[in-house]
Amino acid sequence: MRNVVFTLLLALVLAGCGGGRSSASSKGTATLWVTRDRGSQVIFAGQVPAGLSAMQALEQKLKVTTRYGGRFAQSIDGVSGSVSSQHDWFYFVNGIEADTSAAAVRLRPGDVEWWDYRSWAGGAMSVPVVAGAYPEPFAHGFEWARPGAAVTGGAPSVAKLLAREVHGTVGVTGASPNRIAIDAASPPGTVKVARHGNGVWLTLGIAAAARLARDPHALRFHYGTGA
Repeated sequence: MRNVVFTLLLALVLAGCGGGRSSASSKGTATLWVTRDRGSQVIFAGQVPAGLSAMQALEQKLKVTTRYGGRFAQSIDGVSGSVSSQHDWFYFVNGIEADTSAAAVRLRPGDVEWWDYRSWAGGAMSVPVVAGAYPEPFAHGFEWARPGAAVTGGAPSVAKLLAREVHGTVGVTGASPNRIAIDAASPPGTVKVARHGNGVWLTLGIAAAARLARDPHALRFHYGTGA
């Protein structure tokens, strides 16, 4: 347990020293989500002004206590992180797990800021990318992920709709490291997302791809299996 606690605290301190997007347009809005247990319980979902830091946006809508000089959320809406119970608040911007302080990240128009309270037991400390903010990160990118994606497989009509949603291309063309693969060999409802180098790879079953083609927000609040 000592090693786990030390590793956790060290990671938080180092993250607080990292750089974020220090400037952003104050015009337009971003989206803020606050959930529990991998998105299974929604506490808040609404719009916030662009240009705020991720922490400022959170504090504008919910009661927050902080730690490490205001850089990290200790509790949100009365729910507190706990080393003993191995639960804490984790946040993502455009589906990418943020590796820096919420006070250092400035929201841009269209960004999705997502805080989720969950267990970090059993090796679940880090989840680099989640599917629930789709069409992010492909639409706007964040940190190491850049916008765009190559969509492969599936019916041409579905692939074209997905490519349009993410401002991408059909087929493995261009220099984008991001991939959306419609895999007929997977179970129809498959949704798997993972980081591959400097890109995000999203694998979809036929039914899941068709759902997203009809409704780009069909995966809202879901981590995605394999995340």
